[in-house]
Amino acid sequence: MTRLTAGTHHRLGSTWDGRGTNFALFSANAQRVELCLFDSLGRREIERIALPERTEDVWHGYLSDISPGQLYGYRVHGPYEPEHGHRFNFNKLLLDPYARRLANRLVWSDAHFAYRTGSARADLSFDRRDNARGMPKAVVVDETFNWGRREMRPNVSWADTIIYEAHVKGLTQKYPGVPSALRGTYQGLASSAMIDHLKQLGVTTIELLPIHGFVDDRHLVEKGLSNYWGYNTLAFFAPEPRYGPDRTLDAFRTTVARLHDAGIEVLLDVVYNHTAEGNHLGPTLSFRGIDNLSYYWLMPDNPRYYDDFTGTGNSLNLTHPRVLQMVMDSLRYWVEVCHIDGFRFDLATTLARGPNGFERSGSFLTAVRQDPVLASVKLVAEPWDVGLGGYQVGAYPSQWSEWNDRYRSTLRRYWSGEGNLIGDVGGRMTGSSDLFNHDGRMPQASINHVTVHDGFTLADLFSYNEKHNESNGEDNRDGSNDNHSNNCGHEGPTGDPEILALRRQLRKNQLACLLLAQGVPLILAGDEAGNTQNGNNNAYCHDDDIGWIGWEGLGQDGEDLTGFVGTMTALRHRFPQIKSRQWVDGRKADGSYGVLWLTPKAEEMQEADWNFPEGRFLSYMLGPQEQEQQPLLVVLNAAPEAIACTMPKLPEYREWSCVLDTTQTQTPSLKLASGGTMQAPPRSVLAFAGAA
Repeated sequence: MTRLTAGTHHRLGSTWDGRGTNFALFSANAQRVELCLFDSLGRREIERIALPERTEDVWHGYLSDISPGQLYGYRVHGPYEPEHGHRFNFNKLLLDPYARRLANRLVWSDAHFAYRTGSARADLSFDRRDNARGMPKAVVVDETFNWGRREMRPNVSWADTIIYEAHVKGLTQKYPGVPSALRGTYQGLASSAMIDHLKQLGVTTIELLPIHGFVDDRHLVEKGLSNYWGYNTLAFFAPEPRYGPDRTLDAFRTTVARLHDAGIEVLLDVVYNHTAEGNHLGPTLSFRGIDNLSYYWLMPDNPRYYDDFTGTGNSLNLTHPRVLQMVMDSLRYWVEVCHIDGFRFDLATTLARGPNGFERSGSFLTAVRQDPVLASVKLVAEPWDVGLGGYQVGAYPSQWSEWNDRYRSTLRRYWSGEGNLIGDVGGRMTGSSDLFNHDGRMPQASINHVTVHDGFTLADLFSYNEKHNESNGEDNRDGSNDNHSNNCGHEGPTGDPEILALRRQLRKNQLACLLLAQGVPLILAGDEAGNTQNGNNNAYCHDDDIGWIGWEGLGQDGEDLTGFVGTMTALRHRFPQIKSRQWVDGRKADGSYGVLWLTPKAEEMQEADWNFPEGRFLSYMLGPQEQEQQPLLVVLNAAPEAIACTMPKLPEYREWSCVLDTTQTQTPSLKLASGGTMQAPPRSVLAFAGAA
């Protein structure tokens, strides 16, 4: 039997068929492609084989004696002409873009650069050092997996979805109930203690920060830091091994299965907008050495340089059909092979760019829209990048939901004490129709959030007026300066009981608004326990106590808001109008209404009421959607003083029962007759249910 045959170009990457393995690599501009096989430790190259065939710019070959577990990489021959966009260097071992599993971590050295480092025009030179020993290797895998009869995707509707954004390691590293051997791992996510906590919160969906294989930037490693968040992808098909070094793919799939068994969906934060190779002075690790001209956006008038829409040095060019194919293949792989329930796309505007900027009907969004596999999963865009015209909130097709930073900034400003915002607050609390009510989109298009991985935690939002990123090693220059935070009178930790009480109150108010607002709520992991990053609003490089969630607040009166979040999620389910699938209207001709905006005297608001000077009080009533349902009155008082308010007088509702009062530690028992009055406490969120 012939050991090496042509094989096929139809499936890229390494594919084991039970007898041997097919290898296929796309490169339109290469002159020769060599497959390099390594020993089981990845230290010694034991064989180098030229792929024998090229079909439609795919180099391919089939080896009958290669089975799962084999480590490999590629060397790609071609011109080294940076001024023409070509950066081939066969001395550099390259990672397969379709690698399904990684062995070894990147060990930095100058050998990873295709040029001789040291001068301003260094990238025009050619380096002959071999970098193989310090490179991660791809591993041939057997993709079969026994999911078991019980495992089924939860298929939570968008209307019922409550997202919990978390980092695999950060969530579990210090959680007291997770067994020590599982902390910081995929398995820790699915531990009984972690699942119990998620169920207590009432969240339906966990959104994981990037778990695609990534590398730590050299400058961070030299400072003793790391690319902790993982937004530095090198392998779009391989789970990051640092969270599960033994049988990584199976460990991840087992975790997904157990979360599904608990009724919890899994979304992945994915980074298809750039790679870990940086700008023109970056290393040659994979795509750059395989076909730089095809994979990246290059400057049209000088392809030596990269057109950077991401702020990372490079941008993947999804207008190229093979690059688009890689992204689509990757998405389908995670759905079909790993049973992922959806994706949050980092800097999604870059993916939808064409020659003239963001293209709503461009190749990527069109490909996603027609794909039958992706039709069944959740798609969430971070709808901006740093390029010209990059801010595109509200511009995505109806299949998509989007991170709504307008909600974040408005509610931050409102609860930090800023006035004249009630009109904007009203819009954000009712789904942001000004942004999303078009082309058949529903309120679920808006992913509402106050805090996410990038920025202050909820505790820090009310403890710091300024960022404190000194430990990042950039002289506090990194991270946003526009935080809309309020330290409540003291910068950082304090023992002052009045300040501590105010901070706790404001945290509760933000969580209450988030779960009362129409749209889809997203909660940052740890906010329920008062987690702090000590004022660091850009902890991307801290695989340590700054980046890991501190769970010390669990069980502490006032600090532990786990039960409060659970109460709010239950309230959200009790009143379906909060998670309405339709946009709410005001009063209609037949007297029915979706929302009524009310003055403190329970009169319907007029134009002058919206422009009340320094107004900080807003109340509104969400009407029942079905006859047997109750109306819900929501009262928001961000003023530092109590404000008298009247219960609505409606003939069909004689009484209003308080179902939420963020100033109380116990379930409220207050009942008021229609037309009755009360004092809305300072800086409070109240909600009342109407009763016949």
